[in-house]
Amino acid sequence: MIIEKITRTDFPRIKKELAQNFLPEGEIIETVRGIIGDVQKNGDDAVKKYTLKFDGFQLASLAVSEDEKQKALNEIPEDFIRILKKSKANIERFHKNQLPSDWEIKPEEGQTMGQLVRPLSSVALYVPGGKAAYPSSVLMNAIPAQIAGVERIAIITPAGRDGTVNAGVLAAASVLGIDEIYKIGGAQAVAAAAMGTDSIAAVDKIVGPGNIFVAEAKRQVYGLVDIDMIAGPSEVLVIADEKANPAWIAADLLAQGEHDERAGMFLITTSEDLAEQVAIELTKQASALSRNLILAESLKYAKSYVVETLEEAFVLSNMIAPEHLELQIENPSAYLNLVKNAGSIFLGAYTPETLGDYMAGPNHTLPTSGAARYASPLGVYDFLKRPSYLSFSETALKSLSDDLQTFANLEGLTAHANAVKVRCS
Repeated sequence: MIIEKITRTDFPRIKKELAQNFLPEGEIIETVRGIIGDVQKNGDDAVKKYTLKFDGFQLASLAVSEDEKQKALNEIPEDFIRILKKSKANIERFHKNQLPSDWEIKPEEGQTMGQLVRPLSSVALYVPGGKAAYPSSVLMNAIPAQIAGVERIAIITPAGRDGTVNAGVLAAASVLGIDEIYKIGGAQAVAAAAMGTDSIAAVDKIVGPGNIFVAEAKRQVYGLVDIDMIAGPSEVLVIADEKANPAWIAADLLAQGEHDERAGMFLITTSEDLAEQVAIELTKQASALSRNLILAESLKYAKSYVVETLEEAFVLSNMIAPEHLELQIENPSAYLNLVKNAGSIFLGAYTPETLGDYMAGPNHTLPTSGAARYASPLGVYDFLKRPSYLSFSETALKSLSDDLQTFANLEGLTAHANAVKVRCS
């Protein structure tokens, strides 16, 4: 871990350094563009070709068969099914509170207007399956869509080199009642879901995190379909005072560091001594963990910033806008009003980020790479549309006729003005 003692004058430099890592390299952009074009032209054949090239197995069928689903369920311990169901209930309990409703107003005589809330028709959920498989992502992506009322939910997820999808992922899909599952991943899966092939009907939106090629593919198909966000590597930022436990902080940083060699691990503290203790703990704990090789790489980029006050810590944190923000300080709730930019906030030493990943209830699909400055966690609202409607009587239209025609003529849109004029002359 790199420890740096800083002042506010260093904050702009830090922000610039982090922003330089956001855009993908030109080679990745062109590779993805070629894959999308191939899938658009050749459909299933292109998807199978890239699956063989990148994932190492020949696809007979893009869809996961009923036999494969049943075999996976037979492999899963009953206790894991129980845990999935418990997580499902907690996630549903949280997200049901996000459901908006239709509304209508009658601002003046003869005027009626309002907003409808309608679900998307179809969504594809991308579930990662590279360095690790994530049944939790099935729950987090699907449950808000189900609560919103999405009729068709399809899962796209890469299989292993043996051509099978992770049993835990299939078990999670079963618990949620999702039957449409495709064992494809990467940019080719995103392209297939966005444009449709003989095997996969096109969807309206694609959600879920993936590697840099998946993220770039989502960027390139946006407009043809909607997407949730451009997900970068996972990241966590811990704000800690001198009384925080260095072993606990290190454990929480490593929990994110094991996701990816490029994962972001940040500590902002008022105690240089604590920063040094955390650095020691990181090395000690990482060596004993199963994903120590990934951690060895991600730790090269871990940063610890020592600031003078907690108020400065929050200013810097808001500038970084982390995916996960942990407040391991005394009375963390008292500082919640200082948080402006964060994907999900964990208050207190007994609220590790692991809670948010699996079972607490809030969503774990979160904005990364500083996107928390303008984006929110995945939720029910991401699967809803909000069309508006209006109804005017003859009298109500005539009361605005002159102003409407003047406004339209000022913009040079005489046909707009005429559409009012013919009714009110």
